[in-house]
Amino acid sequence: MSTKKALSLMLVVFVLVSLMVVVGCEEPEEVVDPDPEEVEPVGPIRWTIASGWVAGVYYPISGAMSRVAYENMDNISLTAEASGASVANARLIGTKDAELAILQNDIAYYAYNGIEMYEGEGVPEMRGFFTLYPEHCQIVASADAGIENPGDLAGKAVAVGPLGSGTEANAVQILEAYDLTFDDLGSVERLTASEAADFLRDGRVDAAFFTVGLGAAAIEEVAIVKDVVIVSIEDDKIDWLIETYPYYSKEVIPADTYSGVPESTTVAVLAMVVGHADLPHDLAYEYTSQIFENIDTIHGAHERGTLITLDTALDGMPIELHPGAEQYFQEQGLID
Repeated sequence: MSTKKALSLMLVVFVLVSLMVVVGCEEPEEVVDPDPEEVEPVGPIRWTIASGWVAGVYYPISGAMSRVAYENMDNISLTAEASGASVANARLIGTKDAELAILQNDIAYYAYNGIEMYEGEGVPEMRGFFTLYPEHCQIVASADAGIENPGDLAGKAVAVGPLGSGTEANAVQILEAYDLTFDDLGSVERLTASEAADFLRDGRVDAAFFTVGLGAAAIEEVAIVKDVVIVSIEDDKIDWLIETYPYYSKEVIPADTYSGVPESTTVAVLAMVVGHADLPHDLAYEYTSQIFENIDTIHGAHERGTLITLDTALDGMPIELHPGAEQYFQEQGLID
């Protein structure tokens, strides 16, 4: 290699090394974390509301609440999920597998206080949002089964609701009023509402317990193809139930609530909405306010939805309110 070429190559290397040194000595640009308050939200917070059987009333009501959230709330995306109903729903709140749930007020009371089926596994972090409508304990029986009152269920094949459901709990208590237990029945079937309707229609059970709002599709589907009755509970037994379990109330099921089914008398609990205590105050407030400010959407979801009103929103409330819901009802003058 000539001396001239060697010098040129050395010069190029020197320049490159110098540039690397200069670049390496420059102060790195400081990386500044964005202010959390200035970060754009990625979207609404996703909540789930646990409802019940698709053939019952909880599911369309929770679906209407989901619609209210979709149309009126930017901060919450609410998904209605079918579930095993009241008893299971309380546990979903405890495990945070659902943010909200619909269940019976008696079951909410048990779960909150850790008694009955929740002994040793209470859900004290459950909070109330609002109550909805009466849920009638309806014992649907084949008209030819000879069942005139719950005492006549002895020896019969009876569907009592899914294991651990609110329906099952009500069945236990109503039978207790007649000094009966499940052991006194001919057979016990733990079925969902739609399954119980199928069993009744096919004659595989003589009777079935349903704790649902009046007009439930599962019962109507049986009534239009089979002669059935809703078994009346006698007044003295109703009085005993109310005295022993004060969340019950006496209710009449009008004739033709279901096709061709005569009037009957029974007891009822109240459906209600609950949520976890950890739900943000502002979102709980917004959810509660939007439900009642768009109550026509709820009324249109099911006949029972028309019974949900602001004036009755705290009737039968058995547990502590969520502070966000409480703020809304304070502003409406319903509580101090």
